[in-house]
Amino acid sequence: MGRFLQIAGLVIGLIALILQFAITIPASMAAGRSLLGSIVFYFSFFTILTNIAAVMVHASLLSPTGYAWFPAFAGRRIRTGVAVAITLVFIVYTTVLARLWAPEGLFFLCDVLLHYVAPLVFVLWWLIAGADGSTRWRDISWWVIYPLAYLAYALIRAPFAGEVPYPFLDVAKNGAVSVAVSALTITALFLGLSLLAVLADHGIGRLRK
Repeated sequence: MGRFLQIAGLVIGLIALILQFAITIPASMAAGRSLLGSIVFYFSFFTILTNIAAVMVHASLLSPTGYAWFPAFAGRRIRTGVAVAITLVFIVYTTVLARLWAPEGLFFLCDVLLHYVAPLVFVLWWLIAGADGSTRWRDISWWVIYPLAYLAYALIRAPFAGEVPYPFLDVAKNGAVSVAVSALTITALFLGLSLLAVLADHGIGRLRK
C-alpha cells in the first residue's frame, strides 16, 4: 500500500503541476504579465512549492538513484516536514481560500488535485509508510524556516510585483496589522501541526517496534 500511494502521489502531483503550469502561463500572459513574470507568478504560490516538495519526496524514494539525486528529500525527517506543510495547504485552502473563487474546467481539476487529492495521498502515505519514529522535537525549528522564508519572499516581492499570491497577505489592501495577525495565525497553525506530527511519528514508531 505504501508503494502504491507513492506512485499515485508522484503521478497525481506531476500531472497537476504540469497541467497547472500549462494553463497558468497563457492566462497570466493574457492578464498582462511577461513570460518571465508569469513563470515567477506560478512559482510564487505556497501550494505549488509544497506540491513540488511532495513530488520530490516520492521521486527520491521510488527512483533507484533517488537518494543520490535528491538526498534532502529522501531523508526521513524531511518527509514529516513536507507532510506538515501539505496539511497546512489543505487546511488553509479549505477554510479560507476556497470560498474566494470558483474555478472552472481545467482550473477546477488542478484545484482539486493540488489542494485536496495530493495532500490526502501524501499524508496517507506518510502515516502508512513514511513515519518511523525518527523525528526529533528540534526538527520543528528547521521545518518552520520554510513558511517563514516563504512569507518573507511574498511580502518583499509584493511592492515590486504589485500583487500577492494570497489575499490575506495584501498589506496595501488589508493593512499591516491584519497581515501580521494572519501570518502569526498560520505560523501558529504550522507549529501546532508540527507538534502533532512529531507525536504521531513517535507513536507510529513505537507501534512498528
